[in-house]
Amino acid sequence: MTQSRLDLAFPDGHPGGRVLFIGATAADDLSPLDPAQLTIVQGNFPDHDGLTARGFDVRTEPEGRFDAAVVRLPRAKAAARARLALAAAHLAPGAALWVDGQKTDGVDSLLKELRGNAEVRDVISKAHGKIFQVTLPEAGLPADWTATERQVEPGFVTLPGVFSADGIDPGSRMLADNLPPKMPTRVVDLGAGWGWLSAQALARPGIAELHLVEADHAALTSAKRNVTDPRAQFHWADARNFTLREPVNGVIMNPPFHEGRQADPRLGADFIATAARILTSAGRLWLVANRHLPYESVLAQHFGQVHEIAGDTRFKVIEATAAGKGTATVRARGARR
Repeated sequence: MTQSRLDLAFPDGHPGGRVLFIGATAADDLSPLDPAQLTIVQGNFPDHDGLTARGFDVRTEPEGRFDAAVVRLPRAKAAARARLALAAAHLAPGAALWVDGQKTDGVDSLLKELRGNAEVRDVISKAHGKIFQVTLPEAGLPADWTATERQVEPGFVTLPGVFSADGIDPGSRMLADNLPPKMPTRVVDLGAGWGWLSAQALARPGIAELHLVEADHAALTSAKRNVTDPRAQFHWADARNFTLREPVNGVIMNPPFHEGRQADPRLGADFIATAARILTSAGRLWLVANRHLPYESVLAQHFGQVHEIAGDTRFKVIEATAAGKGTATVRARGARR
């Protein structure tokens, strides 16, 4: 949310009483609000960590009642509805609910939908988005807006807004199909999501411990439901700076490449750097990525051997070894060695 919309919504500063803010990011200017009366709910680990470092009260779930709330809309409509339902459940009667979002994240569509369920006023347009106030009806918002688990595969559930919430990502499926018959003993799944890829790795012999690393708290919550193998260990953390006391000998990953709606291959590049840092020199990385993403040069900087072992027009599966040796020649699938 830009400061201009927040300033326009609260021209006199903090509205008074306890304020809940769902979805504020580490980069936000929150100066119109009183930190002593503000509770922020943020499930993205880097934003949670950054806001905590700034001295805010940051949680993954709200507690108690609040006198007002601000909800930042995420991209996924189901997740946006769930945030609104969560805020409504923690608001005192008659409390003000402010909704903020970008046009590209569907604020206009949700505004129209809310007008059919509640009183909407004070609509302010600024910086390619809107912020507006909602007066909740006594009956509340529709019951099906509340975040509920969804079974997408036998034994696997997801929550609204997590990556690939509607089913198995095809890239992850391709990577799982091309993992070796026997896995290394100590493995890390960087960006583990809701745990499907980790479960496939654990189904192969060899693994003594597997670390699921995920920045999205909701995704990790689903992963804990989906992966009950005692060899699994869960880490709510930023994969870009994740570390363990001892190096591992296997890393699997389907790294993200979007920051919001903007493609940013640097995210995947940072995941690759982490993999090289936490692997032994004899360890192996298995990576799946969209065909167009330029990861080969980054892989060559961090690994001595890089090979494409599978792929199609959409995805490529790459195996890399000799971490820390760099200057590798990247071989495409089928190339002579």
